[in-house]
Amino acid sequence: MNDRQNPYDPYYQQPQIIGYDEYGQPVYQQQYDPYAQQPQQQPDPYGGQAPQDGGQGYGYDPYAQQQPPAPPQPYDPYASPPQQAPRQDYGYDRYGYDTGQQQPVHDTGQQPAAVDTTQQWNIPQQAAPPAPAAAPAPPREPEQRPGPEAAVPGQRRGGDDYRTEQFAFIEEPDEDSEDVIDWLKFTESRSERREEARRRGRNRIVALLVVGVLAVLGGVGYLWSADKIPGLSDGEKENTATTGPQRRDVIVVHLHNTKTGGTSTALLVDNVTTKQGTTVLLPNSLAVSDEDGTTTTLGKSVEDDGTSGTRDALDTLLGTDITGTWRLDTPYLENLVDLVGNIEVDTDTAVPGAKKGSGDLVKKGEAQTLSGQMAVAYATYRGPGEAEAKQLMRFGQVMRGVLRKMSDDPQAATVTVQTLAQILDPSLPEKDLGASLAKLAEHAKIGDYKTALLPVQDDGTLTDAATESVVKDILGGTVKAPSADEVIRVGIKNATGDTGSTESARGKLVNGGFAFVNSGKADAAASSQVVYAEAADKEKATQVAKTLGLPTSAVEKGKPAGNTDVSVLLGQDYKPE
Repeated sequence: MNDRQNPYDPYYQQPQIIGYDEYGQPVYQQQYDPYAQQPQQQPDPYGGQAPQDGGQGYGYDPYAQQQPPAPPQPYDPYASPPQQAPRQDYGYDRYGYDTGQQQPVHDTGQQPAAVDTTQQWNIPQQAAPPAPAAAPAPPREPEQRPGPEAAVPGQRRGGDDYRTEQFAFIEEPDEDSEDVIDWLKFTESRSERREEARRRGRNRIVALLVVGVLAVLGGVGYLWSADKIPGLSDGEKENTATTGPQRRDVIVVHLHNTKTGGTSTALLVDNVTTKQGTTVLLPNSLAVSDEDGTTTTLGKSVEDDGTSGTRDALDTLLGTDITGTWRLDTPYLENLVDLVGNIEVDTDTAVPGAKKGSGDLVKKGEAQTLSGQMAVAYATYRGPGEAEAKQLMRFGQVMRGVLRKMSDDPQAATVTVQTLAQILDPSLPEKDLGASLAKLAEHAKIGDYKTALLPVQDDGTLTDAATESVVKDILGGTVKAPSADEVIRVGIKNATGDTGSTESARGKLVNGGFAFVNSGKADAAASSQVVYAEAADKEKATQVAKTLGLPTSAVEKGKPAGNTDVSVLLGQDYKPE
């Protein structure tokens, strides 16, 4: 066999490669094949052409470019036979010719002859002559492909060696096909919908949590504003504010009138616990005790004992803790009012000018704007026959007006104090004074500020009502038992009918290490009483009774005066010495 596809043909001469085509395949030189037969010599009884063998086997020769082109009607192995007669399969001899006998064809494993289709599959050769125009083929019946086991001429078996350059493949990437694109779009949109659903679910949960938290906070806020929270009702808060331990910052202010002389004293109280500010006005007739226990008035104490001695006397009398003293002369008050930008006061009287016929310096009326000079004149004015309390109330109005105009920022308030350039008491430096005034200004701006007058009796002593309402409620007074190293304040109320008994009792108490507080006089009583409030004070109350020469049976638990730790009522059984 001289088939070019069979490398074992001894008569086959290898063609010479003369070049390569556009697909990279070799192009061979055309050679003359003596065994090749012309396709026109063996006509096909059905009008086709017998398969060409040429002595080279039963397959077609892809390199047989020297053969002339196929006739106009080539043999089609897959064409259907004519309709007038059923097609029969005939056997073929070893050279591929029809034997004329109908017989089954057995698969011998050899490749049957095939129609020369080199015009479609063969690579064009450079020396091939142009093919003549083929006549139009007659219409053919629909193809009826034989089964896979039928032995049809030209049929390729599964084991044939095909080369990819013999076929034209239409490659369409999977990702570019319409079905794949539609499926990707569907899955993508489905994933997006699921993700969107999850996101909406999370948003709903977050929204529900936020609404729940806001509802809880709103409910708690409403209950708190309505004082309906258990444990924080109005009554309980009031009890805590009034009876519980409270923190108070107290400074004493002495206004010195540099023109006419005299002083006016007030306590500036900042209750940190209740967030309330108060100005407590102290009359100059208030009875206080000096360092020796001698009774004197507040006015004399300021002049004689100075700021330090007066501060200690007030601490002993009122039972409070004064942190510092602010001496404010009238020129500095004038500068202070001008620095804050004037003040507004509801004046209760008209203040005449310094010169006769000059008219009123301050007019009577509501919301009167006062400059520094007008504020000093109004704060120190005391009309003919007026009580001292009237002048003190005007001084309190001016102080409140100043606090309402002062900054509530501690640094700004400190700068204002520094601008005054006054000489302050060592107990109250500029920084501390500025911080205290800023806190009081904060209360005054929002209306949590009031002015109170400490009432005293004719002898300068305090009444029970005064000690209860002012000393205890505003200043704190005695709200707890004194410590072991504190001086016990003992209030003496004379009910013996002898005025000398008070001075006698004062001497005994001072010599015994107690602080004397003059509580005034009372109606005559036969028996003396020594009253203490806390169980811890019982032993000290017994020592007071022994110091005064009273029997221990006079000691009893009760309610002492608000400004004392132990109250003593001297009865007629008291023996002065």
